Amino acid sequence: MIKSWMVIAAIGTLVAGLGSALTGGDIRWFNRLQRPRWLTFERAIPIIWTVIFICGGWSAYLVWEADPGSQLTWVLMVFYLVLEIVTISYTPVMCKLRSLTVGTIIGATGGLLSYLLAISVWPISTWAVVLLIPYMIWSPIGTYTTWAMVPLNPEDR
Repeated sequence: MIKSWMVIAAIGTLVAGLGSALTGGDIRWFNRLQRPRWLTFERAIPIIWTVIFICGGWSAYLVWEADPGSQLTWVLMVFYLVLEIVTISYTPVMCKLRSLTVGTIIGATGGLLSYLLAISVWPISTWAVVLLIPYMIWSPIGTYTTWAMVPLNPEDR
């Protein structure tokens, strides 16, 4: 029998893989951009996001297991999926459009959605909310970093 955590992990991996595939060579544009001097932690960003996605999947698992298959649980699973799609779309959409402003908007949207999701799952599982905290902390940092890159790269607004 397929376990719920397996399905959640598979869907998360599929969405992340699609995002990576859609980025392709466009990432070269982003890699050539100027960064703020204080951005000393850029190498850690993939690790940070890996932890965030694992925590998000675990949070979704806790919500699912609290009331498997109910209408509310399905709605919340769609909410988790939308949050991941928005998050994963940051790189391919920003790079395809070559716009840091678009990246900032996508980042801010993900941050807002993470707070709304946390509020939505609070009555179901406090631990599910705790597992969303890394996203809620990191999203404003990542969004601010993208926003801070705009004046350093005026041709890529």
